[in-house]
Amino acid sequence: MSERIRALVALGNPGADHARDRHNAGFWLADRLAQRWGLVFSPEKKFRGDLARAKRAGETLWLLKPMTFMNVSGEAIQPLLAFHKIEPAELLVVHDELDLPPGVARLKDGGGHGGHNGLRDTHRVIGPGYRRLRIGIGHPGHASRVLSHVLGKPSADEQAAIDAAIEAGVDAVETIIESGWNRGAQQLNSRKP
Repeated sequence: MSERIRALVALGNPGADHARDRHNAGFWLADRLAQRWGLVFSPEKKFRGDLARAKRAGETLWLLKPMTFMNVSGEAIQPLLAFHKIEPAELLVVHDELDLPPGVARLKDGGGHGGHNGLRDTHRVIGPGYRRLRIGIGHPGHASRVLSHVLGKPSADEQAAIDAAIEAGVDAVETIIESGWNRGAQQLNSRKP
């Protein structure tokens, strides 16, 4: 699998109503990365989302926040990859993760969608061969509470833990760009929350 990342797609739901939902942790990381690098997201109709372009370590990295709603994220991802001739293995999808507690972020190579609707749609459109940056939001304990949990706002303590994980995730993205996937994954996956 390629060591480089050419596109980072952050999953979330558009609009002020969803801005602070746990489900938007991917957007939060993309916004933090853009802030650190001095980037501005602009609406891009052709990719059905907000797009920013970064030049890092001599390479172009596209950052996309789909504005399609989570369940049809693939409809924004596929045109971006096709237009810029980006292989799925060069894509990093950033998303919230129920199976990790707040404060934990992990990098993962491929795998299943784990019931995450944004990943499920991405699988449908491009297959499973992309990378993920998973931001822990914790599990509410019962399946019947999952929807209200992901569409709810974290407590102050949870938010602080998620913010720390996002900061570590941004650091790992920089390491991947400068030193390759394996170094970035080792850095983030060995981090203690």
